[in-house]
Order: sequence, then C-alpha cells, then structure tokens
Amino acid sequence: MPKKLQVDAKKLLKMVKDGVPQKEIMSRLGFKTSTQLKTAITNAAMAEKILPPLVGGRKGGKQVAIKKNVKVNSRGSLIIPKQLIDAYGLKVGDSFEVRRSKAGMSLKKV
Repeated sequence: MPKKLQVDAKKLLKMVKDGVPQKEIMSRLGFKTSTQLKTAITNAAMAEKILPPLVGGRKGGKQVAIKKNVKVNSRGSLIIPKQLIDAYGLKVGDSFEVRRSKAGMSLKKV
C-alpha cells in the first residue's frame, strides 16, 4: 500500500478557492487520481473546521447482527427471536394484523 501523501491543508484549500484547475493542483501536490484529490480536499476542509467531521456509524463498538428469521412451530405459532422483539420495542400482549402483500405477508401493529 502506498504511503499516505502529506498535504498542507491551508495551501490546498487556498488553491481550490483561487480556482486553480484540478490537473494543476494534482501535478503540484503529487496526486495521482482525482479521488485522492477530492478526499484530501474533504479532509482539509474538516481539519480547518469548514466542514463538520464525519460521524462513524457504529456506537459502542461492534454491533451484533439481529436474526430476522421468524419460524412457525409445531403448534402453528410464529416464533420471533428475542433480539428482534427488543429491537422493535414489542411487548407481551401486543396485537398485529396480518396482511397479504406482493412480497408475501406483513404484520401491522394494531
């Protein structure tokens, strides 16, 4: 993997603000692709607090995938995994309307 290119954020943003063409910025600062340039511009704008920093999607570490498969037991009851019940905020005694749809069927809380 190539070494990360170190670029002066203020210099890069000034070149963009002054309207220097993309090809010229790339050749002056050593970028090989326009994607590298665009990433550097975004990072520079975040470093200079022109743009807010990006927030990661995961909170609290690694997320566990919730099983979304529902089964029918031998008595004909639907078995919904506890993780799915907690994720949707369902409670004991909740009622649902079962509807047929083009995709199969859906449950609507009533």
